[in-house]
Amino acid sequence: MDTQELISIIIPCLNEESNIGLLYRRLLPVLAELGTDYELIFVDDGSSDGTFEQIKVLNAKDEKVGGISFSRNFGHQIALLAGIQYASGSLIITMDGDLQHPPEAIPLLIGKAQEGYDIVNTRRIDPEGIDAFKRSSSSLFYRSMSYLSEVRIEPAGADFRLMNRRAADAFLHFPERSRFTRGLVSWMGFRQAVVEYQAEERASGQTKYSLGKMIRLGLDAITSFSSKPLRISFFTGLFISMLGLAYGLYIFFAFLSGRTIQGWASIMLTLLIIGGAVLINLGIVGEYIARIFSEVKARPLYFIKGQAGISQPKEKVNINE
Repeated sequence: MDTQELISIIIPCLNEESNIGLLYRRLLPVLAELGTDYELIFVDDGSSDGTFEQIKVLNAKDEKVGGISFSRNFGHQIALLAGIQYASGSLIITMDGDLQHPPEAIPLLIGKAQEGYDIVNTRRIDPEGIDAFKRSSSSLFYRSMSYLSEVRIEPAGADFRLMNRRAADAFLHFPERSRFTRGLVSWMGFRQAVVEYQAEERASGQTKYSLGKMIRLGLDAITSFSSKPLRISFFTGLFISMLGLAYGLYIFFAFLSGRTIQGWASIMLTLLIIGGAVLINLGIVGEYIARIFSEVKARPLYFIKGQAGISQPKEKVNINE
């Protein structure tokens, strides 16, 4: 590897006070073996513990370590974007701060980049004994995305990836606020490869992706890359309308033959089915409208309340240069 090449490693953090030092010590021998210059950029996503204090401690003893601290929690996807905006390397690697993304896999990513790939994604191999609910919900998420999305989403994918400078600068042109990075990276094109890695258990602390956040991420993914839910909503309404028409014809002929009997069961059942379908379809439309509302406000994606070893984000460059 060209020893003049700079590698930027972006690490979003949320309440990872106890893991940052461990990750730093795991990264050092890997980076030393690569024999190239590097920078570590930690993005504190509004932590309530001493995460940013630990980042400042690392910066004080190693000038290659820098970090920014958000004014509040803006989300993992926005933290990834902010880190890439501040990165100056010719190769940019994003990874989590909980040691579930093993630093020892970094040479594999760089090896693929040296083969000419612009983007190197990863595919997670889950450790033994992983929670059955998490495994099944993850499988359901990717099957749903495969059906609904208009871009390919790598099953068991992660935000542990490498992008070269050209791909990273292209990524910075996305203006979305409700972001799903894996989908955006897939949509970009370029020459992409996939590397498998063995996921590790969290070194300490608890996962930051609660069920609610996972559902929200899934909604962002689907509504950002597919209009199929709107079409499903339309055809569902059409199907129920046709059933209603058929039922109406049945009632009409029953009335003519004098076989109508007043009762509440059929009426209640019909109202429940139609009412439920209407509410579901309104909810689907509402999700899209909410995202339009979020985009047109054009608020800043994040605010920074503290910095360590970093001044200003790097300038965007033309991806054709």
